[in-house]
Amino acid sequence: MLTVKRHSKKNKLLWDRFVKASNNGTIFHLRRFLSYHPKNRFVDHSIEFYKKRTLFSVFPAAELNINGKNLLVSHPGSTVGSFVVPERISFSDSLVLVELLINYSIKNKLGGIRLTIPPVLYQNRASNYIDYALLRNGFKYLKREITSTLFIENDVKSNLSKFKPSHARAVRKAMESGVEIKISQDVKSFYDILQENLKIRHGVSPTHTVQEINDLINLFPNSINIFGAFYKGEMIAGVLNFVIKDDVVLAFYISHKEKSQELRPLNLLFYSILEWCVKEKIKVYDFGIFTVNGEPNMGLGRFKENFGASGMFRDTFQIIF
Repeated sequence: MLTVKRHSKKNKLLWDRFVKASNNGTIFHLRRFLSYHPKNRFVDHSIEFYKKRTLFSVFPAAELNINGKNLLVSHPGSTVGSFVVPERISFSDSLVLVELLINYSIKNKLGGIRLTIPPVLYQNRASNYIDYALLRNGFKYLKREITSTLFIENDVKSNLSKFKPSHARAVRKAMESGVEIKISQDVKSFYDILQENLKIRHGVSPTHTVQEINDLINLFPNSINIFGAFYKGEMIAGVLNFVIKDDVVLAFYISHKEKSQELRPLNLLFYSILEWCVKEKIKVYDFGIFTVNGEPNMGLGRFKENFGASGMFRDTFQIIF
């Protein structure tokens, strides 16, 4: 029999140990990650599920007022959320988890539930049980984004063979032009490039402040890094990577200086990042989404495809009571 209760701060370490041993838990599900948000940003309403008094599943979430309704959202402060489950979860337990979540939310006078499920490649053992259980219990797709994912080969040469000829030539051009790649601690320079790039291309600002990125790197020095491309000592492009679990890396922010685009720094950056992935025994590199609310950025999609990436769903479900 499964039971449910609201997360207690005293269970923070238990929660994080469970996430690390789970089938689909990521850095975004850890209390340690979620705690970097200012205390007044969200009303935390994370949930724990137990089976015979043993922690069986966790659901990171916060209350958020959307269109006049107080929704349980998993998670407004993370790229992905949803249930974190054990590797051998059964079909019947998946159904019960979703039913319990719905009943709990109604009992606590919440107006609905919204959650974003990690792509299936983030799982140790691929399963769509939770997806099925959500749909069976009345959830609908709110949006289905496409994220570009690449399976990492065991050697650099094999990864390079997946590049389209134009991208392979761009890598050589960047090398011959004197572009150098290294892991950098210069968050400010990276952020300045990111801020300007997002403003020019999309008219938006980064989701995080420069201080928040600094805080995250300090909190997870072995899991979050900036790969920078340098030309004559100046950073001209960068990628902020999250090692979201032992064998999966997500490119969280990708940016370059417009004036340096002809040097092709991003092509060399990703070549070097994939080289690093091989050394670190990473199996999947996620370039991130190229759709926003279902609308594709065709140029960005092609750019990522040219490294050998293909598309996987990053689904957001919702139910309104």
